[in-house]
Amino acid sequence: MTSLVQSVDWWAIAPPGIIAVLALAVLVTDLFLPETRKEPLGWISTAGLVLAGLSLLPLTDGDRATFCVNGDGGACSYSADHFALVIQLLVIGGALLTALLSMSAVKELRLPAGEFWFLLLASAAGAALLPASRDLATLVVALEVASLPAFALVGIKHGDRRSSEAALKFFLSSVTATAVTLMGVSFVYVTTGTLHLTEIAGRLDHVDGQFQTLAQAGVALTLVGFAFKTAAVPFHFWVPDTYVGAPLPIAAYLSVIGKAVGFSGLILVTAVAFPSYGDVWGPALAVLAALTMTGGNVAALRQSATRASSAVRLLAWSSVGQAGYLLVPIASAAHTDTPERAVGSTVAYALMYAAVNLGAFAVVVLVARSKPLNRVADYRGLYAERPVTAVLLAFFLLCLAGLPPGIIGLFAKVTVFSAAVDGGLGWLAVIMAVNVVIALVYYLRWTAALFRAPAHAPARATDAPRGEEPATAAPDGVRVAVPVPLTAALALTAVLALALSGAPQLVLRFTGPGLF
Repeated sequence: MTSLVQSVDWWAIAPPGIIAVLALAVLVTDLFLPETRKEPLGWISTAGLVLAGLSLLPLTDGDRATFCVNGDGGACSYSADHFALVIQLLVIGGALLTALLSMSAVKELRLPAGEFWFLLLASAAGAALLPASRDLATLVVALEVASLPAFALVGIKHGDRRSSEAALKFFLSSVTATAVTLMGVSFVYVTTGTLHLTEIAGRLDHVDGQFQTLAQAGVALTLVGFAFKTAAVPFHFWVPDTYVGAPLPIAAYLSVIGKAVGFSGLILVTAVAFPSYGDVWGPALAVLAALTMTGGNVAALRQSATRASSAVRLLAWSSVGQAGYLLVPIASAAHTDTPERAVGSTVAYALMYAAVNLGAFAVVVLVARSKPLNRVADYRGLYAERPVTAVLLAFFLLCLAGLPPGIIGLFAKVTVFSAAVDGGLGWLAVIMAVNVVIALVYYLRWTAALFRAPAHAPARATDAPRGEEPATAAPDGVRVAVPVPLTAALALTAVLALALSGAPQLVLRFTGPGLF
């Protein structure tokens, strides 16, 4: 008989719990602050995220679980294991950098401060909960808690047509994907009689007859919602417009935290819940990986060749291509005897991608302060104006391309390539190699533009990318001051990327056993 009495390990749930409590505190505090004195909300949110990050330290001494059925010996709904802690570190670190990028943006864009910080923290709480979730119900709830505030954040620029359109497109496509996922979860529950991931894995082995088809359909449909969050083709169409329409810090947040949510969910349902159905999800994810990396990189290549192309749109398509690389090890996990090693390659690559992509977005936020159109052409001659900033962006782009001195990007791509070969997916490894070459073209094209002679033609309203509203650019020669939080975000991402390139074993160690 199932016991309804459960003990709660408060230390285990501290990381998402602190962020959730902080979100409520910010919302209540906002009620008592006048409109002109809401800047402290940003610093409170940043300090709270630091505290949430520090709460991970006591959990590193061993795996801890809570909300267990029939005591500690039964299946648990929350597990603070190695995998959960690594992804929570990524989520909290990404949210902290997003908060630093948002300090000046909230004021300059005249965004409602209380609502902005509450929504950001609420989304981060859901994202931190998801990797520790060990049943399908908690996974879906965490996915929605991370997603729903993100819709509002994308459309928070009141009166901006692009922002509203992006939020609506993001919301409608996400709701559709979630509905399909819930249908898949219901199929899995009907065939297994449980929602706990470890129990599902054991009971799916004994499903036969007419229920086997239902179980296969449930496995496939359950993956849809997580594939949407990863921006995998054909669930990627919302990405470019959403990134361009959202405030720049939120675009950075979605590019990293959104992917962390999607990929951690995919890893949990495939490697933990559905390992015996690898013949169903393995080939499907392999095809998705090939389509995603090819579609993203080809679209980014076309963007880089257009004079009026948006730097944010280019990064959006680049993130789609990077999602394809992240899918490769998960697909290969279905064809190897060491699935933990395979999915560990995805975790290592995600950590590298988070550091350097947030760094690239930090530079984009800085450049947008003086050149609001934020075209790729606006970065020509950046070295002459801001040498340090140009060198940092070049380093981040080389990391994404996998070229020295971006050693961590090179090593991360090698681990993903090795995972494909070890899983017997040689054809996918070949497609990945071709896509790496395609990506080199647009990354190097952008990098080279940074060190060319600056173009002196002033930005004009008619230069706005097609379908995007023009903005007023700052006069040529005007050097806009960089806020301290933005400088801190640039410094943190630069130090982190340099440290990982100097000591890639800091993330490559996750490609070994013991992840779960």
